[in-house]
Amino acid sequence: MKNVVIIGAGLGGLSAAIRLKKSGHDVVVLEKNEYPGGKCSSFSLGNYRFDAGPSLFTLPQLVTETLALADSPVEFPFIKLDRSCHYFWNDGTQLIAWFDKEKLAQEISTQLSVDPTPTLKHLEHSKKIYEATSKLFLEKSLHKLSTYFSKDVLKAMASLPQLALGKSMNEVNVDGLNHPKLVQLFNRYATYNGSNPFVAPGVLHTIPHLEHNIGTFLPMNGMVQISDSLYQTAMLLGVKFHFNTTVTGIETKDKKVQQVIAGEQTFAADLVVSNADVYPTYRHLLPNEKAPEKTLHRERSSSALIFYWGMSKIFDALHVHNIFFSDNYKSEFEWLFDGGDTPDDLTVYVNITSGFCKDDAPANGANWFVMVNAPANDGSKNIDIPAVRRKVIAKLSAILKTDIEPLIEEESFLDPEKIESQTGSFMGSLYGTSSNDRMSAFLRHPNFTRSIDGLYFCGGSVHPGGGIPLCLLSGKIVADLIKNRFE
Repeated sequence: MKNVVIIGAGLGGLSAAIRLKKSGHDVVVLEKNEYPGGKCSSFSLGNYRFDAGPSLFTLPQLVTETLALADSPVEFPFIKLDRSCHYFWNDGTQLIAWFDKEKLAQEISTQLSVDPTPTLKHLEHSKKIYEATSKLFLEKSLHKLSTYFSKDVLKAMASLPQLALGKSMNEVNVDGLNHPKLVQLFNRYATYNGSNPFVAPGVLHTIPHLEHNIGTFLPMNGMVQISDSLYQTAMLLGVKFHFNTTVTGIETKDKKVQQVIAGEQTFAADLVVSNADVYPTYRHLLPNEKAPEKTLHRERSSSALIFYWGMSKIFDALHVHNIFFSDNYKSEFEWLFDGGDTPDDLTVYVNITSGFCKDDAPANGANWFVMVNAPANDGSKNIDIPAVRRKVIAKLSAILKTDIEPLIEEESFLDPEKIESQTGSFMGSLYGTSSNDRMSAFLRHPNFTRSIDGLYFCGGSVHPGGGIPLCLLSGKIVADLIKNRFE
């Protein structure tokens, strides 16, 4: 049995804590906030409840299989949605991305007046790529030689011609789809790891498979139910938590971890798992250790400006997930990743859980999570939040044919600076580094380091990446690495 100290109670840290405790280790989790979950948290404004962070839930089995590690699993009720998203364009075009393929085909045919067959083939191709590569790229460490002596490698190698390694995601979508609005729709999946579809590798075409071929889901108590259920499971197993505890250093001796320092407190550690962003882990917690500079200086993923609005009206046209598209998509991505003034025509994402989750809004009201993608905060330019707010309201009001501003009863916002201060994500980036490189999967920081014995990493800033499924898998990878070493 080892003494394991986990820094951060985000989803990756909770996943690792549960699995390591189940393996018989003594596990302590130190969290600077007063709540678990990291970005996957919740808050209330008046009579409205909001999920603060992730708004899309896929691969629910990664949650349920983790909860099942307890003798008496925590209940985790969730539903499968019949559509992944409702899309809106300025010209009045609307498209519902139904999960049912026949309904999706009819929707594409009716709304866009094109043959739906290329889209269905595109999704089938996405499925084949995912099934050929996910075991290797998502579920195992890419930085251990043993990973490459498995049938998963052979399967991935056999699919190399289909991976479109020499093309961007946009090029893959242009080649495979027969309408510019469908290209725009599929390009947006690059934002799921904070990347730019015009330079991100074509292999990211695997992402739509999760929504369209497997499905989107919603926990019945909101997204925060994911972190709450994992926390309850960890507690049942005997994991010890210290909240309101800010870690200030990791002490090493002879290149081996010794203890974790949190102000005047110290926690002895045979093993340390950092669920904190890898950048501040090296810069602030290991200032005397040599840092992997090339990795730390890689391009950061995008961030976000999020408005939380308690609305006094329900719009029948809106579902859980809604995208209000820009008409000039490439120009907008140039702003997101290259700087420049905020464009007048934003793409806006609106997530609404009220109507599905209990007590999220009063009768005849709705909780709106309104997000605009934004560059990570490098300190060179501040977002003009009032100006963006005005443009978002104008865009949504025009498409919904209702002045929405008088309907806002409660309001708060989150920007890149707040994201960094609340979650520790360097520059407020939501997914660590971007995937704007064909080798990005291999260039993310590993789940361990060879330079410091006993130090491991999980969470969205390291392999395999950000988002709920990948953060959960990062905790599993860490637990497997430790199990293979000590058992």
